[in-house]
Amino acid sequence: MKKQEVDHILARMLDSYENVSDLNLTVGKSLQVESSGELLPVEMKPFFEELTPFQTETIALNLIDHDPRLTKKLIKEGSCDLSYSLPGKARFRVNIFSQSGNYSIILRRLESTVPTISNLNLPEVFYKLADEKNGIIFVTGATGTGKSTSLAATLEHINENRAVHIVTLEDPIEYQHPHKKATFNQRELGRDFDEFSNGLRAALRQAPKVILVGEMRDRETVEIGLRAAETGHLVLTTLHTVDAGKTISRILGMFNTDEENIVRVRLAETLRWIVCQRLLPKVIGGRIAAFEILGTNLRVKDAILNGESEGKTFYDIMDANRAFGMTTFDEYILKMFEQGLISEETAQGFASQKGVVNRGIDIVKSSRGESTTDIKNLEIDSGYGKFR
Repeated sequence: MKKQEVDHILARMLDSYENVSDLNLTVGKSLQVESSGELLPVEMKPFFEELTPFQTETIALNLIDHDPRLTKKLIKEGSCDLSYSLPGKARFRVNIFSQSGNYSIILRRLESTVPTISNLNLPEVFYKLADEKNGIIFVTGATGTGKSTSLAATLEHINENRAVHIVTLEDPIEYQHPHKKATFNQRELGRDFDEFSNGLRAALRQAPKVILVGEMRDRETVEIGLRAAETGHLVLTTLHTVDAGKTISRILGMFNTDEENIVRVRLAETLRWIVCQRLLPKVIGGRIAAFEILGTNLRVKDAILNGESEGKTFYDIMDANRAFGMTTFDEYILKMFEQGLISEETAQGFASQKGVVNRGIDIVKSSRGESTTDIKNLEIDSGYGKFR
C-alpha cells in the first residue's frame, strides 16, 4: 500500500459523515469514524469488512514514514504519537499502539484555524486566564475533552493583545499560531526536544513570558514548571484529572512524603487557576463542554497548605465564590439543563455530586410546571387506625 492510497482512504473516512473528530483503524473491525461522540462504520470501495493485521501495520508504517525514533518507540514502548498532514484536507494527531500483537491507529482531526475564546463560547473567566502575568494554570480533563483547544484559544487572546514571547512544548503541535502582537516559537516533542522536562528546562533560557507545556507527565516536569512560575513566567499546562480537588492531589502525589509540605507552599503561591473540562452530549446532537473552575484566594491557599476539611473542600470554595468566576461541574451542568442544552439523564450521569444535581433538576422542573416525581394518585389514608 502506497502513501497515495493511505491518503485516499483517510480522505474518504473524513468525508463519510459530518462532524468527524476521530478516525479509528482496528484489526477485526471495518473502517470507523467518530462523529458527535459515536463510532460509525465507513463504507467505501473496496469495502474493508474487517481490517487485517497486515493492513493496519502497512498504514502505520506509512504514517511513521521511516522515522527511526518513532519506529524504536513503537517497538520498545508499544505506542507512539505523531502528527500527519493530509494535503488540502486536514491535519491529524496520530497515536499508533500495539494490542494483542497487532497495531491499531487513532487519528484525531486537528482544526486548521486557531480558535478564539468568543467563537468557542468559553466562560468569561478565560479572559482572566489570558490576562495573568505569572503563575501556573492547569486545564484538566480526560483525553479528547478539548483541553488543547481551550488552551489554544487562551494563547490566541494573548497573541492578539500582548507583545510577549511565547514558547510552546507540544506533542504534537495541534494549532499553528501566526505571529500577531506576540511572537510564537512552537516546539514539537521528538522533533525539537526529547522530553517535556528537558524542553521546559531549555525554555527558561529562551526568554519567554508565557510557556505552554503540553502535559505535566512526571515529577521533574512539575518541579521545573513550578520553578518557572516562581520566576515570573506564566505557565499553562494540562493534566488528566477529573476535577479541581483531584488535580491538587495528583500534583502532590508526584512528590515524596518528605517533600509534600514545601510543594504545598510552592503550589499555594504559584497556582492561579484550575479549569476542568467534560464533554457532554447535547439534546439536539453533537457535544458541549462543561467546566469546573477554581481560582485562587485565601481560602484556596489555606486548603492547599493544610488540606481539605469539613466545610472547607475545594467544592465548597468554588460553590461559595461564583461571583468571582468560580463554578462547580454540578452548577454548570444544571445551568445547561435549565437552558435545554442537555437532557436530565445526561445531567445526572455527569454530575460530581448526584444529590446536588437531582435537587437542582427538581427545582428547574418545578419552575417549568413539570412533575418532579413518577409517583401518582397519592392521598391521605383517612381511615388509618380507625378499625382496630
